[in-house]
Amino acid sequence: MPGSHLVHVVDDDVDVRKSLGFLLATADFAVRLYESATAFLATATSNLDGCIVTDVRMPGIDGIEFLRQLRSRGHSVPVIVMTGHADVALAVQAMKEGASDFIEKPFDDEVLIEAIRSALGSRNQADAAHPQNSEIRGRLSALSERERQVLDGLVSGLPNKTIAYDLGISPRTVEIHRANVMSKMAASSLSHLVRMALIVESKR
Repeated sequence: MPGSHLVHVVDDDVDVRKSLGFLLATADFAVRLYESATAFLATATSNLDGCIVTDVRMPGIDGIEFLRQLRSRGHSVPVIVMTGHADVALAVQAMKEGASDFIEKPFDDEVLIEAIRSALGSRNQADAAHPQNSEIRGRLSALSERERQVLDGLVSGLPNKTIAYDLGISPRTVEIHRANVMSKMAASSLSHLVRMALIVESKR
């Protein structure tokens, strides 16, 4: 199987590793399992293939530091970060450190498989599947002031309850604004929304 179909799974939970290994193998990916980021980095070659799926919370080198070390060593493989529902701030930080995507646990199997296919497919055409800066700015301009405030909170990694408290509105109202933001920005996921916002931010 071509190296481009290779998925490196990095997770300290042995049951999660085995489960993901089985899932991805049945989806016709070649899979390599690692118990830690340290174990992965110890065996990583300069011509690294495929993509990486890693948990964000791990003992020793966590997902964020893992991303930093990958980049410092010149590895450009796409990295998908798995996060807990309460780890939005970590997920946003991971995106800022170069993660190609993040997925909130628990997730549907097909969501992960599609994220991997997308990451592998876009490896050599960075941001090809994403709208350009001017198009994103156009979508941002269509947001109301309150929707923009909610978006800023999301991109800062704040959970809905914190955004609600900061803005003096109910969490339910935040959820409604968040849904409107996702729709107006044509975002397929929270990670897609964050990525678009970061693209504009990086080009200011």
